[in-house]
Amino acid sequence: MFHEGTSLGPDGDELAARARADLRIGLPVAAGGVVLGAAETLGAGRLAAMRALGPLRMAVTGRRAATLKVAAYGGDLALLEVPEGADAAWLRAVADPADDLRAPLKGPLRADRDADPAPWRTGLTLAKAAQLLPAVVGVLAPPPPGVTVLDGAPTPGAPAPVAAARLPMALAGAGRLHVFREGLGGEEHYAVEAGTVDRSAPVLVRLHSACFTGDVLGSLKCDCGPQLHAALAAIREGGVVLYLNQEGRGIGLANKMRAYDLQDQGFDTVEANHRLGFEDDERDFRLGAALLERLGIRRIRLMTNNPRKIEMMRAQGVEVTERVPLHVGRGADNAAYLDVKRAKSGHLE
Repeated sequence: MFHEGTSLGPDGDELAARARADLRIGLPVAAGGVVLGAAETLGAGRLAAMRALGPLRMAVTGRRAATLKVAAYGGDLALLEVPEGADAAWLRAVADPADDLRAPLKGPLRADRDADPAPWRTGLTLAKAAQLLPAVVGVLAPPPPGVTVLDGAPTPGAPAPVAAARLPMALAGAGRLHVFREGLGGEEHYAVEAGTVDRSAPVLVRLHSACFTGDVLGSLKCDCGPQLHAALAAIREGGVVLYLNQEGRGIGLANKMRAYDLQDQGFDTVEANHRLGFEDDERDFRLGAALLERLGIRRIRLMTNNPRKIEMMRAQGVEVTERVPLHVGRGADNAAYLDVKRAKSGHLE
């Protein structure tokens, strides 16, 4: 369950976990000879200290670059020159599309096409993993004392069992709740096992991504709450619901609220994610396969409308014998959202 190092100091993967936490609280990190800070959290003092080390650059994803109308390296990131007088508010305005329409940015934004993109990709990966806006500012310089230095690309830790207990449930009936935790300070994920699960036959399974607004608040903007409730009722006689903490298609609740604000400005759910700098869907469904393996389940009947889940399960060696459709919760407030999922994300009828 716990990561075993060979000394009292952190290894490369543990340093990546520390770096995610550093970025969230506004501390810079270093990778590939570049000192990097998250555009969302970097304060004025540390920005000034980084500027003292040399000329600043700012990396954004290819999706955000397309909105800003700047060229990207191979389509996945753009490296922008930071003007001499730019402050922390300027960085956040470039990173955050909230006011793109209400207060368009003043350009031009100039791209630097000569730098090695590798350390900047590492910074963007860390920012996404920390559920921050995917934009980092940096300077080519030796890392100052005390700054976390990465010696490779960050890799996720495999989920391991933490605890399990009997749990009677209103919808699923008698069952057990299993808690798993990703290594290296990662998220916790849950498996709800109900009824009598026959592991010698295909097991009815639902991969459900956490949705605070739908699951807890009863939001009408999505169908997540009704899907969760229907899945729990369906496994009452025997099955598993995997509850994966990948809020907002993997971008986190804060970024999901930013996407909702963009939807209020007229963008659909996919367009909103792109303007923020994210892909349509940032979730990693390999987590589901890893949890099923821990539970001793290799053959499943998958409750889903998303063909990507089926493909990912099969790619990870899980036999999907049947797709069980799950169409519930459609209403006036989420009809357009559901239509976009079918038209742009390939969701099935």
